[in-house]
Amino acid sequence: SYEHSIEPRFSVARLSELDRGVIFAVAHVRGGGEMGRQWYEDGKLTRKRNTFTDFVDAARHLVEAGYTSPDRMVAEGGSAGGLLMGAIANLAPELFAGVLAEVPFVDALTTILDPSLPLTVIEWDEWGNPLHDADVYAYMKSYTPYENVREGVAYPRILAVTSLNDTRVMYVEPAKWVARLREVGADALLKCEMVAGHGGVSGRYNAWRERAFELAWLLDVVGAADA
Repeated sequence: SYEHSIEPRFSVARLSELDRGVIFAVAHVRGGGEMGRQWYEDGKLTRKRNTFTDFVDAARHLVEAGYTSPDRMVAEGGSAGGLLMGAIANLAPELFAGVLAEVPFVDALTTILDPSLPLTVIEWDEWGNPLHDADVYAYMKSYTPYENVREGVAYPRILAVTSLNDTRVMYVEPAKWVARLREVGADALLKCEMVAGHGGVSGRYNAWRERAFELAWLLDVVGAADA
C-alpha cells in the first residue's frame, strides 16, 4: 500500500531461513510503487481487492512453478501488509500453511470509522471514507479481515505480533482478530510486545530476539525447525 516499493535487500536474520532450505520471495502487488503510479492507483480505494488477489496469484505461481507447495508456504506482512495477510487467509486459506501478521491492520473498518484517532482522517485518501460514503463502507466491509472470518474454514496456522504502545495500529485489532479466529477453530497465536510501538522493539539485540521468535514459529510451520 501507499505506493511503497519493496526493494531487494540483505537480511542477516534471513540467513537462518536460507540455511534450512527456505526460499524467500517478495510479491510486488498492486498498491505498491514497483511498477509506477498506475500500479499504485490500481491497488487503493475501491480497487483495493487487487492487492489481495495479486498476492494470491503470486503464491499460486510459486506452487505451479514448483518452488513450494501449500503445506510448506508461509505468507508474511506487516501493518497494511498485515491487512493483506488477514485478507488472503480469508480468500485462499487452502494455499498457505501459515500466515505471519505483524502489527496487522485487521480491524480496518472499525478504525477508519473513528476520526478521533490520530491517523484516521489522513488514511481516507488511501482506503476511502466509509463514514460518509455507503459504497466505501460496503466495499471495505467485504474485505476487512475481522469482518470476514468464517466458520467451517480450515485456516492456516496464524501468528499475530503486535505492540502495546502502537499508536498506528492499536493492539486491540489483532487481539480481536485472533479471538475471532479461535472462535471458529483456527490455530491462532497472539504475541504482544509490552514496551514497543509500531516499528517493534528498540535495540539491535531485542529486535533479533523478536525476529528469532517469529522465525522459530515459521520454521516449525514449514517443517524445517530441526534442519
